[in-house]
Amino acid sequence: MFWNTVSGFYDFFETVYNSKVYKGLGKRVAEEIEPEDIVLECACGTGAISKWIAPRCKQLIATDFSDGMLRQAKKNCRSYPNVTIKRADLTQLNCGDHRFDKVVAGNVIHLLAEPYAAVKELERVCKPGGKIIIPTYINDADGVNRKAVRLLEKAGANFQRQFDMESYQEFFADAGYDNVKYDIVEGRMPCAVAVIMKQ
Repeated sequence: MFWNTVSGFYDFFETVYNSKVYKGLGKRVAEEIEPEDIVLECACGTGAISKWIAPRCKQLIATDFSDGMLRQAKKNCRSYPNVTIKRADLTQLNCGDHRFDKVVAGNVIHLLAEPYAAVKELERVCKPGGKIIIPTYINDADGVNRKAVRLLEKAGANFQRQFDMESYQEFFADAGYDNVKYDIVEGRMPCAVAVIMKQ
């Protein structure tokens, strides 16, 4: 699996290529977290966002499908006793409905064959009145990051789609979500943060 292969140097690559966003994204997501929150993070990767969420919440369950990424996340989050790291498929979460105050899935929607099914699953496990927070890298209209994306694809990453800000907003509108707040973490490859308020 590609993500197992790159897990050991993923943080280094992101820090070199896109440092401002890689650090700023965790900080931005953490702004949505409250002290009593029980949080589920899907596709946690190396824990780059997890280590920002952990100090702000009551409990964080950080999950990923890649064993290699989970090993890195355990290292990066070892100082937080309120964090549980475990393997999970975000399209089929093994937990009950309405369990979490906040649900986070960072930089994964563009990799999924059935992204709408994944969003529905994230919505299912979020409590009414809670938030579903979905950050995703976006490409500017001039395609400044296309070469980096092509390089990752040649290395084995499987991008199902690419978003700019307009198409990312359309993605949620087409699924019937009209209660979405958007923000952008600016940098070399910006990241759009979609925050869905669950009714």
